[in-house]
Amino acid sequence: MKDYYDILGVSKNASDSEIKKAFRSVAQKYHPDKKGGDEAKFKAASEAYAVLGDKKRRAEYDAYGRTFAGGGGPQGGFDFSQFQQGFGGGVEFDLNDIFGEVFGGGRAHTRRGRDISMDIELSFEEAIFGLERTVLLNKTGYCDHCEGTGAQDVTKTKTCSVCNGRGSVQETRRSILGTFTSNRECGECFGTGTVPEQKCGECHGRGVREQQEEISLSIPAGIDNGEMIRLPGKGEAVRNGQAGDLYIKVHVRPHTSFTRTGKDIRMTLGVKLSDALLGSIYTVPTLEKPIELKIPQGITHGEVLRVREKGVPRSTGGRGDLLVTVNIDLPKKLSRSAKKLVEELKKEGV
Repeated sequence: MKDYYDILGVSKNASDSEIKKAFRSVAQKYHPDKKGGDEAKFKAASEAYAVLGDKKRRAEYDAYGRTFAGGGGPQGGFDFSQFQQGFGGGVEFDLNDIFGEVFGGGRAHTRRGRDISMDIELSFEEAIFGLERTVLLNKTGYCDHCEGTGAQDVTKTKTCSVCNGRGSVQETRRSILGTFTSNRECGECFGTGTVPEQKCGECHGRGVREQQEEISLSIPAGIDNGEMIRLPGKGEAVRNGQAGDLYIKVHVRPHTSFTRTGKDIRMTLGVKLSDALLGSIYTVPTLEKPIELKIPQGITHGEVLRVREKGVPRSTGGRGDLLVTVNIDLPKKLSRSAKKLVEELKKEGV
């Protein structure tokens, strides 16, 4: 048997006001429309309140562990389908009072346009050092003729005939708490209560229209393949509301010589056997200009040489490093003289 008192977190001798307050708290916490909500727990709390909030049902529940009004099942359970259709027995409470905090006083919300996304491709160097770029998008934007108002003349308006100037209209909804009436924003005037006397000829009163828009992008230095750039307010526009966001996914073309590991850049350098044994100076490329790299005497195959501050710029200042992996090139064929020298080295124990 379900313990309705435990579900609401109240004692069996709790007053009506305490039960209502407890339900308000649980409903606000678990309402499915709220972030982090839990529909199962919300329904359980609603079921509990439908019983404990009604004196007759509560008395039956206290006496028999079940209720008879509302059609309990064969095991004495609560018929939630009846509860969804209305309270029948007469549990009365103000829905706006209970959910005012959850939905901001009648579920008012700011209208918001759709987010949009696009992909751009960068060279390896562009991703490392960043750049400024412009892109041309076809999207819904604010009408530049009426500046998003939808009016041919913003000074000439009239009362909205749909909501009679209230800015909202009533609608009846059915929910798990029963049937109730609430106010929603008028779709004709978008909550303003007024409409233009004459609609804009360019957007036909919508305030927005399909158009091309040039958008400037600032690609930060050090951006990596697959990262996203978010531009707030650069998505789809909506009249009397907030434009959505633009998300840009970055694709970096591979480099012929370099790869990237975090803030370090890696490359492989082929070194002749004689240079590995005796040491030498090699000219190696970097992302800016070639540099001279000293190959230490006796370096081994696969050893990594580090060149400081030649890697990816850090947001906190400075740069990563260039890591050069030495690949000792062994000759496939030897001349007579070279073979003789190697044999001499062998005799030396080298």
